[in-house]
Amino acid sequence: MRYLIVGCGRVGSTLAKLLDADNNEVIVVDENPSAFKRLGQKFKGHVVVGTGIDYDVLKRAGAQSTDGFIAVTNGDNRNVMAALIAQRMFNIKKVVARIYDPTRGMMYRDLGIETVCPTTVGAKMIRDMLLEAPWDTLQSFDFGKVTSLRAVVRAPDSGKRVSEFERPGRIRVAAVRTGKTVRVPGEDTILSEGDEINAIVAPDAISEFAQMFQLDRERIAASAAAAGD
Repeated sequence: MRYLIVGCGRVGSTLAKLLDADNNEVIVVDENPSAFKRLGQKFKGHVVVGTGIDYDVLKRAGAQSTDGFIAVTNGDNRNVMAALIAQRMFNIKKVVARIYDPTRGMMYRDLGIETVCPTTVGAKMIRDMLLEAPWDTLQSFDFGKVTSLRAVVRAPDSGKRVSEFERPGRIRVAAVRTGKTVRVPGEDTILSEGDEINAIVAPDAISEFAQMFQLDRERIAASAAAAGD
């Protein structure tokens, strides 16, 4: 695959090295030649000096034959402009832009540009760490309208049906992993201790989802205390 990355900062250079290590053809564009030092000596791709919002620069970088385009400069406006040029003038099918402003990100997604918002992702991760949340935040869809959360079934809930964890329109268990097997569950699927569930959760149901597993922890602690007595 051939990927064109605009912006050779910390994120752009790291992404370039990852894609390069996977034996993809990678071209990196940045208007600051010294930025390419971040790529290191093992980087096998190509570099182009210039701005990513210049049609001629992108054409010189081979945008017309690129499978994927990523805009990760430090400016939201530049990332969006570069992404729109890639999408509309070079007809690149896979276009991703980093957008720090969540509100702008939602608007640009309506234009057909896939966006990643470090502001939203980072805030959710920090929140989960502060709360010692019993889940892992996997991904937010449409900037927080629904979130994919992962949790592990504990002993007190072993034998329960999937339907007992779900709330219509608010919590939906999308997948269950048992050992190395992943399946899409039905409402009557029986869960076992250690099963890993992936749930799609609405913002107003996150506390309820957390409470399910908080109660698990309390019951386990109570059982341990009783055994000690």
